[in-house]
Amino acid sequence: MVTTRIWKKSSYSGGGEGNACVEVARRHPHIAVRDSKAPARAVLTFPAPAFTAFLAALKTPTGE
Repeated sequence: MVTTRIWKKSSYSGGGEGNACVEVARRHPHIAVRDSKAPARAVLTFPAPAFTAFLAALKTPTGE
């Protein structure tokens, strides 16, 4: 069975066509990430908890 992923792009994806970004999709229990400029290329997958921790670290002010 093939499942269709719903890719979401950041609202900070740049000007023009908005393709200077990465896209993410849920694929339980993982998060898939791809380059929006080359969506047919390789997709990286991460365990959802690791991806959540990564996003939290990005939101932490520098020096903490």
